[in-house]
Amino acid sequence: MMFYASELKALKKSGRYRTREVLEGSCKDFASNDYLGLAHNKTLHKKTAQTLLELDVHSSKASMLVNGYHQIHKDFEEALCKANGFEAGVVLGSGFNANIALIEALVRKGDTLFMDELYHASGVLASNLESVNVVFFKHNDMQELQTLLKKSQAKRKIVAVEGIYSMDGDLCSKDVFNIVDEAGALLIVDEAHSSGVIGEHLMGLFDFYNVEIKANYIKMGTLGKAYGSFGAFILASEHIVEYLLNRAKPIIYATSLSLYDTLLAHNALRYILQNRLYLSNEIKKRQAIVYEELGIAVDGLIVPVLINDNKKVIEIKNILFEAGYSIGAIRQPTVAKAIVRLIARLGEDCSELRNLCQNLAKINHEKL
Repeated sequence: MMFYASELKALKKSGRYRTREVLEGSCKDFASNDYLGLAHNKTLHKKTAQTLLELDVHSSKASMLVNGYHQIHKDFEEALCKANGFEAGVVLGSGFNANIALIEALVRKGDTLFMDELYHASGVLASNLESVNVVFFKHNDMQELQTLLKKSQAKRKIVAVEGIYSMDGDLCSKDVFNIVDEAGALLIVDEAHSSGVIGEHLMGLFDFYNVEIKANYIKMGTLGKAYGSFGAFILASEHIVEYLLNRAKPIIYATSLSLYDTLLAHNALRYILQNRLYLSNEIKKRQAIVYEELGIAVDGLIVPVLINDNKKVIEIKNILFEAGYSIGAIRQPTVAKAIVRLIARLGEDCSELRNLCQNLAKINHEKL
């Protein structure tokens, strides 16, 4: 029986129907979040695989709290803390799970979560839990956030923002740090799209703004983007990490992050830190090309091109795919207005990026 036939029909009619597409290896990849191209780095892969071959176990086997916490996890957490200036850290299965863990565990009865309206869907999902009292503020509107915090009588105030927003590609305002400090609030920064991309050491928003790490700051990052691996991490004070280990369900009740993914990400972290100047220069080259060809200034490597038509973005995506380029076609409700989203990733040559931008500008002009 077709239990959801009418819903699927409505999605197709509105241009919001989604399908999976097998990765086309011959296509130039400007769609994925592999920002630094490390998912193609065979040296990192071989080094990781060789290390695991020399161990007596290659699987994490259990929950982190039930015999599933390995030295590989501990070493990587300590390396992340050192690179980012935090006291403690924990690795877990995905950025999605990390947001669920943070919000479900930290926001208790009598607390209020203040969330940017463009925060990732995982955080929004967690905020829908019956126990979570959430207030959304206008995107990057620090004045509204400050007003809301001053008026709040909550027991604890928790603010959730992103370092670089995944669809608009814009930076979180530096003012957020002073605002949360003045309000005595906790601050969660989702660095999924900023870690590995911005900052003097490519560590993300805290690094970019040269912010002194404080006890009320929490950093979440993913390993499946700039790090070319899979999984996520949470960095915070010893106190907060201790609390998460005791209350966050995605940490307590899930098998710990695979040893391969953890070790691969650790090797990627070393690579990023050792090659930060080269990588930063390559990022700047691509940002310059995007501005020259599309007139769009980007803070990271996410390039949103407003189309405002669900069907048209699919047409543009398909035309460029036939030309050998893979890009993202992001439609409602993921975004308020449909966009073509290209990633100016280091895994592809600058010449290919320039050619793609020129083709996109031409096609977009013709479509309009």
